[in-house]
Parts: sequence; structure tokens; C-alpha cells
Amino acid sequence: MSQYIVSARKYRPDSFESLIGQDNIARTLKNSILRGQLAHAYLFCGPRGVGKTSTARIFAKTINCSHPGPDMEPCGECESCVSFAEGRSYCIHELDAASNNGVDDIKALMDQVQIPPQVGKYSVYIIDEVHMLSQSAFNAFLKTLEEPPAHAIFILATTEKHKILPTILSRCQTYDFNRISVPDIVMNLRDIAGKEGVTIDDESLHIIAQKADGAMRDALTIFDQTVAFCGTEVHYEDVIRNLNFLDYEYSFRLVDAFRAGDYAAAMLTFDEILAKGFNAQHFISAISSHLRDLIVSRTAGLDALLDLPASLKQRYRAQAEACSLQFLYDALAITTQCEAGYKAAINQRLHIEFALMKLSFLLKGVPATTAVPAPTVSGEGGRPEGMGAGNRATLGNVRGGDPSLLGGGPAEQDVSGTHTLRAEPKPESKPEPKPEPKPEAAAAEEAKPALRRRAPKTGASLSLGALMNAPEDARPAADTPAAALEELTDEQILEKWKEMPGLYPAQLRLANALANAKVEISREDGLTVTFIVTNDAQRNWIEQNKLHELEGRFQKLLGRGGVKLFVAAAQFVEEKVIYTPEDKAKYLMENNPEVIDIISDLGLDLK
Repeated sequence: MSQYIVSARKYRPDSFESLIGQDNIARTLKNSILRGQLAHAYLFCGPRGVGKTSTARIFAKTINCSHPGPDMEPCGECESCVSFAEGRSYCIHELDAASNNGVDDIKALMDQVQIPPQVGKYSVYIIDEVHMLSQSAFNAFLKTLEEPPAHAIFILATTEKHKILPTILSRCQTYDFNRISVPDIVMNLRDIAGKEGVTIDDESLHIIAQKADGAMRDALTIFDQTVAFCGTEVHYEDVIRNLNFLDYEYSFRLVDAFRAGDYAAAMLTFDEILAKGFNAQHFISAISSHLRDLIVSRTAGLDALLDLPASLKQRYRAQAEACSLQFLYDALAITTQCEAGYKAAINQRLHIEFALMKLSFLLKGVPATTAVPAPTVSGEGGRPEGMGAGNRATLGNVRGGDPSLLGGGPAEQDVSGTHTLRAEPKPESKPEPKPEPKPEAAAAEEAKPALRRRAPKTGASLSLGALMNAPEDARPAADTPAAALEELTDEQILEKWKEMPGLYPAQLRLANALANAKVEISREDGLTVTFIVTNDAQRNWIEQNKLHELEGRFQKLLGRGGVKLFVAAAQFVEEKVIYTPEDKAKYLMENNPEVIDIISDLGLDLK
């Protein structure tokens, strides 16, 4: 039985021409050799498996080749090339900095650098994973790296450029290696499969290339694993089963279910995927990628952005033409929002199933009475993100879409021990008797306003977005004569207000804000009802997005159409809190002059 060599070693590049995906670097190095402009130190940095060490070996072999070709490729026949191929070259030295990262190792290297090469012109020192050197080793290496002997060339390779000292970077020519593209990996794998006598289709090659994530070495390793599982006849079904890859077929089926409004089929497909052991977050990410590819396929001139085989491109284009661009955009907004909130969700399966239901309702529409929240509210008029134009006004408010209601809590809370939030405003309608003289601090405290309220000149905001988004049961009622409004007592109005939170069972923060709000009633300029929320953020959000709807529903509860509804916010009122004995003594002396006399009579010393 012959010795088996893995493809990553067997087909490792041995010339600049065989390098995959690094054409600009190969050209630069060949030109520097042709012109005799060789630097004394190079730094090759980039992701794993993209050819950094292979390029260093090719470069070292080429500069020592006795008869390089016209395009600066090593001949492979001279003594230097043959000794390198057989692993006995004394001109090329490799050092693994991960295991030789101390000062003593660098000192041994510095002594070795002084020895000239026996064959060839240069002694090349390839230091792999150079970022693993210790701080002391880096410092010991600086002088030699800056002024090495004329025959010495250093090539440093690393995957973590940010860990290299700036003093090292300044002494090297830096080459940044790119990730290898999917088409380049597929092309190379196809050539290797032909040499190995393996039959494999393009879809399977694309799966392997995507799994490799831009690393040619990883792609070759996965290819060997696939051949070991499937044999010389590789089929797409075997590849996705072996690599645990989510099949494209599921994404096509799900989009068809979304278009048909069949949320049951979508949820059953999700359950089937989970039963096969796939990660739920990878599932929702795959749907987002599929929707993105559909949008790209639907737009002419963007075919270059699709890393797909030709057969799949045709299928993507066919499904994309059956979907409207608005539907694809809204669906992608829902999936990306679901993906972003997946880790924070307590019931993660329900989180994804809810997103699948929203996707299924995009084209089908949901009645206003159905308790299905919409995605996050943003933009003017509270328009839900990621929803189609046909159902923006029917899905109601959104869980998490009102960031202004984050502070919904009790009407009074302590902040940092020095400020108190007072939600009870000073009555304005009843005159108060003149109070008795009070200490200065208390008088200043009462003089401060307890509320900061916008003086509304009209009722609820009549923006176009608010009118479009208002449900049918929240439309304003017809105006009621003033005499009928006068029949309403304050007690009746307050009793009806208690029913308002119950109208928003799916919007808990809005319901809590309404339940905790203090209500003021005024009849000076018609019947107006003002409810006071905790903070300005709540007030702004309600005023911009919900005030018109709240006014319409409150009018329906009262059976009167002329009632105006306003929203106000409580204000933080600063209070001086007395802590230290010195502050307490000063307070007593300021408000009780007789205390000063007592201190003077007793000869007390206050510090």
C-alpha cells in the first residue's frame, strides 16, 4: 500500500504560476527579482490557508535558482531547486515562532545568520507565526532584522498583523494576502478532481468552497473528507449530508410558503430542519442570504455578486421574478431583525417561528383584530420596518418598537440620591390661600415647576402617517355639541380612562404608561383631557405615533366627539439633600437666627 499524501500537501503550489488568488503579490515579487530590487525583510500577513508560507518558499527557491525562466519561475532542475524539492537545502531555513519564541531561540538564529550560503546567493529565513514571539524576542531581533548580512533575507508570516510591533513593521515590506474567491477555489478543485479521477458536480464544489471560507487549504481538506465519504462518485446529496450543510431546497420551499401565506408549511419545514440537527440561528441566517441572493438575481447587472453555479442562478432568477422587490425587501428586514435578536430571546424557537409567521402574512395580510405584533417601529408616523404596503395599517404596534417607553415605571423614583421625579403637578384650576412664610430652601423648592408640558393649540397630531396607521376603531368621532360635553362629569371621564390600558393587551409598555399616567381635565377651552407620563421620551413617542389613535379611541369610549386629548411629561426637580453634620449645622443657622446667638454665647467653634 503506497503512502497516502493529503491534497493540501500533494498539490501545494511550487511556482508563482500555480498560486491561487494572489496574482498581484506574485507579480510584485517577480518584478523585484527581475530588477534585482530585493528587500532584506518581508512580512506576509493574511487569513489562514491563503498561501503565505507557500509564497515564501517559492520566492526563496526562485531567488536561489541558477537558471530562472523568462517570467521568473524556478527551473526545478538546478542544484538549488533539486535540493529544495528533496528537503535538504541549506539556503532556506524555516523557523516556527509558535514553539521557538524565546530570546535564546532568536540569539541562535542571529548566530546562524552570519553563515553564508553554500549553494545559491541568499540564505532565506522563513519565520512562521511570527506574532507568537515574546516581547523580549522581538526586541532582540530588531537590530539583526534592520541590518542583516548582505546574503540574508527574512520572510515573516503571520495571521495576526495587529500583534506585530510597529518597530518590526517599519523594517519590513508588507504584503497583505486576500481570501481566495469561491470561483477560484471551485476552478482549482475541479482541476484536482480531474487529476484524481473523481467525478463531482459544480453544486458540490460550490458547497465545499463556501465551507472553506476563502482558505484553499481548508477546501482541499474538505475535498479529501468528501472523497473519503463518497468515493470517486460524489453526489450533491452526499456532500450536504456529510458536511451538515443546509440545502438550498429548504430556502426555495420557504419562500414559496411565504408567498402563499402558508405559515403552517413554513413552521413544519423549520421543525424538519431542527430535527436534522441544524442550528436554528444558521437557519435564519440562511434565509437572509437566500433573500439577498433573490434581490441580486432580480436586478440586472448584479450577477457577479452571486457565488452560485450556473444551474442555481437560473433557479434563483426564476423565483426572484415571481416575487416583488417590495416583498423581498420587507422579508429581508424581518429575517435580519430576527437574526439580530436571536441571542437575546428567552424562547429562541418561538422567536424564529414568530418571524416565519410574519413572513407568511406579508402578502396575505392580517386583520387588525388579530393579536400579531409587527416589526420594529421606526421612521415618521410609526411605520413598521419590513412590512409590505398592504398591511402597514393593520398590524398594530410592535413589541420593542417604542424605545421611548423604556422608562415606564412608577410615577416617582430616586435618581442618584440627589434628584426626585415628581409626577404630581400643581393644580392650576383652584386658587390656593396664601401660604405661611417658609424657609428659603422650601420656598425655592415649591417655586420650581413640577411639569414641563407643550402648550398644544390643537388636538392630537393629524400627520398623514398617523391617519394611515390608525385602526378603524380609532378614527375620530363626529364632533359633539358643547352642551353634550358639559354633561360629562370628571368622575365619568376618569372611569372611562381606566378602560384605555385594556385596549392595548399586546403593547404592554404603552398600556403601563396609560395605566400609570395622572389625568387632568380642563373645560376652559372646550373639554380637554391631559395625561401625564413619566418622561419626555414617552411623551414624544406617544405624541408622534399614538396620540391621534388614543384620542379616537377615548372619544369612542366617552361617546363624544369633541374631546381633545393631550400628553405631558413629568420633570425632574432638583432637591438639596443634607448629609454631613456641617451641612446640617449651616441649614439650622440659616433658618434659625437664634441658633447663631447660642453658638456665640457658648463660644462654640464650627469647622
